[in-house]
Amino acid sequence: MAAKLRKGDKVVVLAGKDKGQQGTIQSVDPKAGKAIVEGINMAIRHTRQSQTSQGGRIPKALPIQLSNLAMLDKNGKPTRVGFKIEDGKKVRIAKTTGDVIDA
Repeated sequence: MAAKLRKGDKVVVLAGKDKGQQGTIQSVDPKAGKAIVEGINMAIRHTRQSQTSQGGRIPKALPIQLSNLAMLDKNGKPTRVGFKIEDGKKVRIAKTTGDVIDA
């Protein structure tokens, strides 16, 4: 099945502790149905100091379910994503406005 959300998309969180926050998708794991979003679902990881890196408490973004994310349309509102055939190619469209997301 084609991916509705991809790396680089601006999204808003629909549910969970970060509800309402916006961010950009850094990576997607379609098999697990999860994505890592910049600045969302942050956790503190304690790391030991080594010769190459400083130790301490490092914030890290953890994966979030794709079902808890919605893409932002050109007006900055959450929208669902659909597909349409244009010029023989399958393109993503925003359900609220009907605009093509990627050409």
